[in-house]
Amino acid sequence: MIPLVVDLETEWRGGQSQAFLLLKGLYERGHAAELIAPQGSALSQRAAAEGIYVHRVRQRLLRLRAAAMIRRVLSDGRIELVHVNEPHALTSAWLAGAHRKVPLLVSRRVAYRIQGPKRYLAAQRVLAISRFVKESLVASGIPEERIGLVYEGVEVPAPVAADTRASARRRWGVGEQETLLGCVGYLLPEKGQEFLVKALPAVVAKHPATKLILAGDGPCRAELEAYCRANGLAKKVIFAGFITEIAQVYAALDIFVFPSIAEPLGTSLLAAMAWGLPVVAVASGGVPEYVESGKTGLLVDRPEAELISSALLRILDDAALRQRLGGAAREKIRGSLSAETMVENTLAVYEALAGGR
Repeated sequence: MIPLVVDLETEWRGGQSQAFLLLKGLYERGHAAELIAPQGSALSQRAAAEGIYVHRVRQRLLRLRAAAMIRRVLSDGRIELVHVNEPHALTSAWLAGAHRKVPLLVSRRVAYRIQGPKRYLAAQRVLAISRFVKESLVASGIPEERIGLVYEGVEVPAPVAADTRASARRRWGVGEQETLLGCVGYLLPEKGQEFLVKALPAVVAKHPATKLILAGDGPCRAELEAYCRANGLAKKVIFAGFITEIAQVYAALDIFVFPSIAEPLGTSLLAAMAWGLPVVAVASGGVPEYVESGKTGLLVDRPEAELISSALLRILDDAALRQRLGGAAREKIRGSLSAETMVENTLAVYEALAGGR
């Protein structure tokens, strides 16, 4: 099978990571997938480095140029299916009339209602990344029979070797006797890092050798840094910014915290669980679909500093609980939320739609 994946985002975020894992997985299974992406985008560069065939589009008038590229790529009949990975790509595919030539799929990773779902109704299948997202699609007027449920997946790394952990912790200036909490994600209001930072004083009061690393950048960074300076936390919170080698963060951590307010799924949380980390998360959005409180992590009902600090103290005070939660989290990902599972489930949808071509 030769599917065409289209993604017009220039930055590297969760959706682009999933597209990259999908393309790699398809190639590994003998499917010569192709990619349309902006010239110079992070996804186009990483995909090309893996030997994936990339059609690059100039960023000026991006959606119109991408529509023209889609028409050209479809013109010789070798492409059996078009999979658009984000809304701008869907607009280009719709303008190109791709849905009139081959099956059209669109991935949906956000849970707010679609305003004017005409473009989505042109797709033979809309792939929701969680039941939470699927419910929002139904509420937006997408027929349920056109909606597929394919959870995102992450790679499961090998257990962290002692020297790898020590090296990662040295990078962030964290001693072996210190405890490192971490959160990975853009610094946005809806990601809830504010509540995590405000939970830290209660944790440090009981466990002074505790630090927090925030990996990611965004509009809330200045405000968060100012809060830390004003509340004596400047030496306790590491603002790492955008990290290309994110494994250097996960390998250094003791506990992962995910305070997002309404997360459709949470790729960074999935990754933390795959690393075998005990996690504390807000029970919002799609998170309760895979984090079972007390078994694969600890959930708090609301994004409140007091609730987060209480959950963290429970884990910090119980070494056996930390070990049990981390091991169960890793097995949960390995069993049903790995990148391999995501690729296989996506491929099953491809074959159901285009298998007769």
